[in-house]
Amino acid sequence: KETIENQRLEMEKLKNQLAKARSSTVVPSGGHGGGGASSVVCEEYLSKSIFKIARRVGWLSLFLVSLSLTALIMNGFESILSHQIELAYFVPLLAGHGGNTGGQTVGTVLSGLSNGSIALSKAPTVIAREATSGFLVGCILACIVSTMAHYVMGISTHVSVVVLCTMPLVSTIAATIGSSLPFACIAVGLDPSVIAAPAMTSLVDVSGLMSYFLIAN
Repeated sequence: KETIENQRLEMEKLKNQLAKARSSTVVPSGGHGGGGASSVVCEEYLSKSIFKIARRVGWLSLFLVSLSLTALIMNGFESILSHQIELAYFVPLLAGHGGNTGGQTVGTVLSGLSNGSIALSKAPTVIAREATSGFLVGCILACIVSTMAHYVMGISTHVSVVVLCTMPLVSTIAATIGSSLPFACIAVGLDPSVIAAPAMTSLVDVSGLMSYFLIAN
């Protein structure tokens, strides 16, 4: 009887502990999927005022101004465009490709930093790997795009070669900038999730467009 009674008391004790654990709002992050940590982060985000979140408009305005440099670049190379109007066909493609490449890189680095698979001390290695990856991806896509442009769309050899040379460069620039900015933001105490992606887009658009027209020239 004493053994049964002791077991009953132990079961009651375990039930009480489980009930307290379930009612707790903070669960240790060691659980499957880190549900406790994500719940806390979600609560912190939802508790912020919408006007505080809207402060991002300051950074976006700054990057919007920097993007206006693309109009100046287009104007500066107007003579080249007038002689080779086909160059204008690939401006959106190159800008989009640079943004996609850089966006992938920013997301990869931010994810690695958040889950601990990338350490801040490994920044040079990460940047070098991402830059190499960007270059290889650019080479593969450049061969496909330039070949289709020339043989399918009937684009001139000159413009097709310009696209062939520009895409790997744009990919490398985008991957390098995209992998560097999260580390740079953390180093100066800024939030990389707010700044890295739009800053990358602005820098890649300007540098990529400049590279495109310089190669065409």
